[in-house]
Amino acid sequence: MVTQSSTGHAAAEGSRLPFRLWTPEEREASMREALAHCRPGEDVWIFGYGSLIWRPEFEYRERRLATLRGHHRALCLWSRVNRGTPESPGLVFGLDRGGSCRGVVYRLAAADVPRYFPALWSREMSTGAYLPRWLSCSTDEGPVRALVFVMNRANPAYIPTLPEPELVAIVRRASGKYGPCIDYVLQTAEALAAAGIHDRRLARLSRVLAHERHTLPET
Repeated sequence: MVTQSSTGHAAAEGSRLPFRLWTPEEREASMREALAHCRPGEDVWIFGYGSLIWRPEFEYRERRLATLRGHHRALCLWSRVNRGTPESPGLVFGLDRGGSCRGVVYRLAAADVPRYFPALWSREMSTGAYLPRWLSCSTDEGPVRALVFVMNRANPAYIPTLPEPELVAIVRRASGKYGPCIDYVLQTAEALAAAGIHDRRLARLSRVLAHERHTLPET
C-alpha cells in the first residue's frame, strides 16, 4: 500500500500493484449476494456520487439529492482500464471512510433490476474494488435504503489521499478506455455543481486542472 510518506512515487507504485479483472462468474455471484437483501417486487434505490450522476446508464422512476453519512468522496482508486493503463494508472472516485457525501439517489423499478443490474455490476465491480452495501441515505423526502458502492480498503487499487500537486499530475497524465482522466474529474465537478452539490475539495481541484489543462503535465 502506498502511504503519504511515499506519495512522491505514488504513480510508479500504482503501476506495479497486482491487477486482475473479475470474471463474469465473480460479478454474477457478487450481484446475486447483494440482491439477496432485497424484497421481491420492491423498487431499488442506487446512490450515485461520481460518474453515476452524469452518466447513470439506466432508466429510473425518481431522482433525489441525498446525503450519505460515514463516507466521503475521494480520488482514492487507481484506474488501469477506464481512465488509465496498467503502466500509467489514473484515479477515479471512491467512497472512503469518514465524513459525509452529498450525491443523488435513483429509484429503479423492481421489474427493471434484471435488465440494468448486470451492466451496472460490469461497470462498478470490474475488479472488485468496491463493496456493495445497503445503507441509509437522507433526502428531503425522508431516508431511503440505497445500494452504495463503498471503497474496499483491502483492495490493492486503494490509495489514501495524495497531496494536491501529485494528484493533479496523475489526473492530467492518465488516459484509458473511456478517455482522459482529467475529463472524468472535470465532468464530475460540473455535474455536482449543476445539481447544486458543493464539494469544496473537488471544486478547488477542478479549478487547478482547468487552469493548467493546456500545459504539459510533469513527468
